[in-house]
Amino acid sequence: MLMKSTTPAQDSSDEGTPVSVKIRERLALARKRFNANDNISEFLQPGELEKLLDEVEVKMQGVLDSLVIDTVGDHNTNNTARRVAKMYLNEVFKGRYVQPPAITEFPNAEHLNELMIVGPITVRSACSHHFVPVIGKIWIGVMPNEHTNVIGLSKYARLAEWVMGRPQIQEEAVVQLADLIMEKTQPDGLAIVMEASHYCMAWRGVKDMDSKMINSVMRGVFLKDPTLRREFLALIPRKG
Repeated sequence: MLMKSTTPAQDSSDEGTPVSVKIRERLALARKRFNANDNISEFLQPGELEKLLDEVEVKMQGVLDSLVIDTVGDHNTNNTARRVAKMYLNEVFKGRYVQPPAITEFPNAEHLNELMIVGPITVRSACSHHFVPVIGKIWIGVMPNEHTNVIGLSKYARLAEWVMGRPQIQEEAVVQLADLIMEKTQPDGLAIVMEASHYCMAWRGVKDMDSKMINSVMRGVFLKDPTLRREFLALIPRKG
Protein backbone atom coordinates (compact mmCIF):
# COMPACT_ATOMS: atom_id res chain seq x y z
CA MET A 1 0.00 0.00 0.00
CA LEU A 2 2.87 2.34 0.81
CA MET A 3 4.40 1.87 -2.62
CA LYS A 4 1.06 2.45 -4.32
CA SER A 5 0.60 5.78 -2.57
CA THR A 6 4.21 6.93 -3.11
CA THR A 7 4.48 6.24 -6.84
CA PRO A 8 1.44 8.32 -7.89
CA ALA A 9 2.68 11.18 -5.70
CA GLN A 10 6.03 11.14 -7.52
CA ASP A 11 4.34 11.02 -10.92
CA SER A 12 2.00 13.83 -9.91
CA SER A 13 4.92 15.98 -8.82
CA ASP A 14 6.73 15.42 -12.11
CA GLU A 15 3.62 16.16 -14.15
CA GLY A 16 3.12 19.40 -12.30
CA THR A 17 6.50 20.77 -13.40
CA PRO A 18 6.18 22.97 -16.51
CA VAL A 19 8.01 21.48 -19.45
CA SER A 20 9.88 24.75 -19.95
CA VAL A 21 11.38 24.36 -16.47
CA LYS A 22 12.55 20.82 -17.26
CA ILE A 23 14.22 22.02 -20.46
CA ARG A 24 15.87 24.93 -18.66
CA GLU A 25 17.22 22.54 -16.02
CA ARG A 26 18.80 20.37 -18.71
CA LEU A 27 20.37 23.41 -20.32
CA ALA A 28 21.72 24.62 -16.98
CA LEU A 29 23.12 21.18 -16.17
CA ALA A 30 24.91 21.09 -19.54
CA ARG A 31 26.02 24.72 -19.06
CA LYS A 32 24.52 25.63 -22.41
CA ARG A 33 23.17 29.06 -23.12
CA PHE A 34 19.67 29.49 -24.52
CA ASN A 35 19.66 32.94 -26.05
CA ALA A 36 16.85 33.86 -28.41
CA ASN A 37 18.87 32.88 -31.48
CA ASP A 38 20.23 29.59 -30.11
CA ASN A 39 19.00 26.18 -31.22
CA ILE A 40 17.99 24.05 -28.22
CA SER A 41 16.58 21.02 -30.05
CA GLU A 42 19.02 18.55 -28.51
CA PHE A 43 17.60 19.33 -25.07
CA LEU A 44 13.99 18.55 -26.01
CA GLN A 45 12.69 15.05 -25.43
CA PRO A 46 10.06 13.38 -27.66
CA GLY A 47 6.62 14.90 -27.14
CA GLU A 48 7.88 17.95 -25.26
CA LEU A 49 7.39 20.38 -28.11
CA GLU A 50 3.65 19.67 -28.03
CA LYS A 51 3.62 20.21 -24.25
CA LEU A 52 5.59 23.42 -24.70
CA LEU A 53 2.96 24.58 -27.18
CA ASP A 54 0.24 24.00 -24.58
CA GLU A 55 2.24 25.94 -22.00
CA VAL A 56 2.82 28.88 -24.32
CA GLU A 57 -0.89 28.93 -25.16
CA VAL A 58 -1.81 29.27 -21.49
CA LYS A 59 0.68 32.08 -20.93
CA MET A 60 -0.35 33.84 -24.14
CA GLN A 61 -3.93 33.74 -22.91
CA GLY A 62 -2.68 35.52 -19.80
CA VAL A 63 -1.17 38.24 -21.98
CA LEU A 64 -4.47 38.71 -23.82
CA ASP A 65 -6.31 38.87 -20.50
CA SER A 66 -3.88 41.52 -19.25
CA LEU A 67 -4.48 43.48 -22.45
CA VAL A 68 -8.18 43.48 -21.46
CA ILE A 69 -9.29 41.63 -24.59
CA ASP A 70 -12.51 39.66 -24.30
CA THR A 71 -11.42 36.41 -25.92
CA VAL A 72 -14.68 34.74 -24.89
CA GLY A 73 -17.10 37.24 -26.34
CA ASP A 74 -14.92 38.33 -29.26
CA HIS A 75 -15.15 35.65 -31.96
CA ASN A 76 -12.02 37.06 -33.65
CA THR A 77 -9.78 36.37 -30.66
CA ASN A 78 -11.32 33.39 -28.90
CA ASN A 79 -8.61 31.06 -30.25
CA THR A 80 -5.84 33.61 -30.71
CA ALA A 81 -3.70 32.29 -27.84
CA ARG A 82 -3.46 28.88 -29.50
CA ARG A 83 -2.79 30.36 -32.93
CA VAL A 84 0.00 32.55 -31.59
CA ALA A 85 1.59 29.65 -29.71
CA LYS A 86 1.55 27.52 -32.88
CA MET A 87 2.95 30.40 -34.92
CA TYR A 88 5.89 30.91 -32.57
CA LEU A 89 6.83 27.27 -32.02
CA ASN A 90 5.95 25.69 -35.37
CA GLU A 91 6.69 28.55 -37.74
CA VAL A 92 8.53 31.79 -37.03
CA PHE A 93 10.74 30.43 -34.19
CA LYS A 94 10.89 26.86 -35.46
CA GLY A 95 14.66 27.12 -35.94
CA ARG A 96 15.11 27.08 -32.16
CA TYR A 97 13.33 23.79 -31.58
CA VAL A 98 14.11 21.47 -34.51
CA GLN A 99 17.28 19.78 -35.67
CA PRO A 100 19.10 21.26 -38.68
CA PRO A 101 17.79 20.14 -42.07
CA ALA A 102 19.35 17.03 -43.54
CA ILE A 103 21.97 18.07 -46.08
CA THR A 104 23.29 15.62 -48.64
CA GLU A 105 26.90 16.43 -49.44
CA PHE A 106 28.75 15.33 -52.56
CA PRO A 107 32.48 15.39 -53.30
CA ASN A 108 33.71 18.02 -55.76
CA ALA A 109 34.43 15.38 -58.40
CA GLU A 110 34.95 17.90 -61.21
CA HIS A 111 37.28 20.05 -59.07
CA LEU A 112 35.12 23.15 -59.54
CA ASN A 113 37.00 26.28 -58.53
CA GLU A 114 35.00 29.18 -59.95
CA LEU A 115 32.84 31.66 -58.10
CA MET A 116 29.28 30.44 -57.52
CA ILE A 117 26.49 32.74 -56.32
CA VAL A 118 23.14 31.61 -54.91
CA GLY A 119 20.32 34.11 -54.44
CA PRO A 120 18.36 36.05 -53.80
CA ILE A 121 16.99 33.74 -51.11
CA THR A 122 13.99 35.23 -49.34
CA VAL A 123 14.39 35.04 -45.57
CA ARG A 124 11.93 35.72 -42.78
CA SER A 125 12.87 36.26 -39.18
CA ALA A 126 11.85 38.33 -36.18
CA CYS A 127 13.66 41.05 -34.28
CA SER A 128 14.59 39.75 -30.83
CA HIS A 129 13.93 43.20 -29.35
CA HIS A 130 10.23 43.45 -30.25
CA PHE A 131 9.34 40.11 -31.91
CA VAL A 132 8.19 41.83 -35.10
CA PRO A 133 9.11 40.67 -38.62
CA VAL A 134 12.48 41.00 -40.31
CA ILE A 135 12.00 40.17 -43.99
CA GLY A 136 14.63 40.34 -46.67
CA LYS A 137 16.92 38.58 -49.09
CA ILE A 138 20.29 36.87 -48.91
CA TRP A 139 22.97 36.29 -51.53
CA ILE A 140 25.61 33.62 -50.94
CA GLY A 141 28.91 33.44 -52.79
CA VAL A 142 31.04 30.31 -52.61
CA MET A 143 34.57 29.79 -53.87
CA PRO A 144 34.99 25.99 -53.88
CA ASN A 145 38.14 23.92 -53.99
CA GLU A 146 38.78 20.27 -54.84
CA HIS A 147 37.96 19.25 -51.25
CA THR A 148 34.76 21.30 -50.97
CA ASN A 149 31.54 19.43 -50.27
CA VAL A 150 28.95 20.25 -52.92
CA ILE A 151 25.37 20.69 -51.72
CA GLY A 152 22.19 21.29 -53.71
CA LEU A 153 21.11 24.87 -54.35
CA SER A 154 17.87 24.43 -52.39
CA LYS A 155 19.86 23.35 -49.36
CA TYR A 156 21.32 26.85 -48.99
CA ALA A 157 17.76 28.12 -48.66
CA ARG A 158 16.92 25.45 -46.09
CA LEU A 159 19.97 26.29 -44.00
CA ALA A 160 19.08 29.99 -44.17
CA GLU A 161 15.50 29.27 -43.14
CA TRP A 162 16.70 27.21 -40.15
CA VAL A 163 19.03 29.95 -38.91
CA MET A 164 16.59 32.79 -39.54
CA GLY A 165 13.70 30.94 -37.88
CA ARG A 166 14.57 32.38 -34.48
CA PRO A 167 14.38 35.80 -32.84
CA GLN A 168 17.42 37.38 -34.45
CA ILE A 169 19.65 40.39 -34.82
CA GLN A 170 20.59 40.63 -38.48
CA GLU A 171 24.30 41.06 -37.86
CA GLU A 172 24.43 37.90 -35.72
CA ALA A 173 22.17 35.90 -38.04
CA VAL A 174 24.48 36.36 -41.03
CA VAL A 175 27.49 35.25 -38.96
CA GLN A 176 25.61 32.16 -37.76
CA LEU A 177 24.69 31.27 -41.34
CA ALA A 178 28.27 31.80 -42.52
CA ASP A 179 29.63 29.53 -39.77
CA LEU A 180 27.14 26.82 -40.70
CA ILE A 181 27.84 26.90 -44.44
CA MET A 182 31.61 26.95 -43.85
CA GLU A 183 31.26 23.88 -41.64
CA LYS A 184 29.09 22.04 -44.17
CA THR A 185 31.03 22.84 -47.36
CA GLN A 186 34.63 23.73 -46.40
CA PRO A 187 35.19 26.16 -49.30
CA ASP A 188 38.19 28.40 -49.94
CA GLY A 189 35.93 31.38 -49.39
CA LEU A 190 32.41 32.37 -48.49
CA ALA A 191 30.57 35.66 -48.90
CA ILE A 192 27.09 36.51 -47.66
CA VAL A 193 25.11 39.72 -48.11
CA MET A 194 21.75 40.27 -46.46
CA GLU A 195 19.33 43.10 -47.14
CA ALA A 196 16.21 43.29 -45.00
CA SER A 197 13.35 45.45 -43.82
CA HIS A 198 12.90 45.64 -40.05
CA TYR A 199 9.36 46.15 -38.86
CA CYS A 200 10.59 47.29 -35.45
CA MET A 201 11.50 50.42 -37.42
CA ALA A 202 8.66 50.43 -39.96
CA TRP A 203 5.69 49.36 -37.84
CA ARG A 204 6.62 51.18 -34.65
CA GLY A 205 9.20 53.71 -33.46
CA VAL A 206 10.05 56.14 -36.27
CA LYS A 207 7.67 54.28 -38.64
CA ASP A 208 10.03 54.56 -41.60
CA MET A 209 8.75 52.16 -44.25
CA ASP A 210 11.61 52.60 -46.72
CA SER A 211 14.73 51.97 -44.66
CA LYS A 212 16.60 48.70 -45.08
CA MET A 213 19.62 47.22 -43.39
CA ILE A 214 22.41 45.69 -45.48
CA ASN A 215 25.32 43.79 -44.02
CA SER A 216 27.85 41.24 -45.16
CA VAL A 217 30.21 38.56 -43.96
CA MET A 218 33.35 37.63 -45.88
CA ARG A 219 35.43 34.54 -45.16
CA GLY A 220 38.62 33.11 -46.59
CA VAL A 221 39.65 34.36 -50.04
CA PHE A 222 36.76 36.86 -50.14
CA LEU A 223 38.31 38.56 -47.14
CA LYS A 224 41.85 38.49 -48.54
CA ASP A 225 41.24 39.20 -52.24
CA PRO A 226 39.59 42.60 -52.91
CA THR A 227 39.19 41.80 -56.62
CA LEU A 228 37.17 38.67 -55.89
CA ARG A 229 35.14 40.56 -53.31
CA ARG A 230 34.33 43.28 -55.85
CA GLU A 231 33.36 40.66 -58.44
CA PHE A 232 30.90 39.06 -56.02
CA LEU A 233 29.34 42.38 -55.02
CA ALA A 234 29.08 43.50 -58.65
CA LEU A 235 27.26 40.31 -59.66
CA ILE A 236 24.54 40.66 -57.02
CA PRO A 237 21.44 41.91 -58.88
CA ARG A 238 20.11 44.02 -56.03
CA LYS A 239 17.11 46.20 -56.84
CA GLY A 240 16.50 48.40 -53.85
